[in-house]
Amino acid sequence: MTSRERILSAVKANQPELATLPDVDFLLQEDIDVPEKFIAALTAIGGQVVSVENHATIKAFIDENFEQPSRKITTVSELGDIAEYMEDNSAEPHSLENVDYAIIQADLAVAENGAIWVSEDKIRTRVLPFITQYLAVIVRREDIVPTMHQAYNKIGSNDYGFATFIAGPSKTADIEQSLVLGAHGARSMTVFLMP
Repeated sequence: MTSRERILSAVKANQPELATLPDVDFLLQEDIDVPEKFIAALTAIGGQVVSVENHATIKAFIDENFEQPSRKITTVSELGDIAEYMEDNSAEPHSLENVDYAIIQADLAVAENGAIWVSEDKIRTRVLPFITQYLAVIVRREDIVPTMHQAYNKIGSNDYGFATFIAGPSKTADIEQSLVLGAHGARSMTVFLMP
């Protein structure tokens, strides 16, 4: 038996007993307007929320507000006529270095902090929401939960290759103590809120 195997065996034999998670239901707020709280939280951290009725409304918004020509990529098949449709995860990450606008679908959103949860099956390649200059995310109103506790209740039992929370555009405030948006990732984040 190697020293590595002895150490791993000792660690495995000396595991603490599992404890049940605490009940945090008392933190849940039933009387809040969840979509409005999400809009307020995302706006406060530098994001933008646009209420839309359908994919056609999203297309019209992008046409009106995003200058042409530019490289747009989407993982949403309904938007494949206005952007390159990324059907699978076969794209070489370096080939995405010049993406100006990425449109993805979120699994869920959190009202208390404006975060959205995306998994690799929705974004196709891990780098896409971070390498793009401008990020747009489609969120359905019914997929917004009030708190992170409820978000973890929904996502905690799933198995992901990659998934992450994204909250607003990238930002930093350590340069001369002033807030800089788009410091090391997307310059802006627009959430299209669908019914």
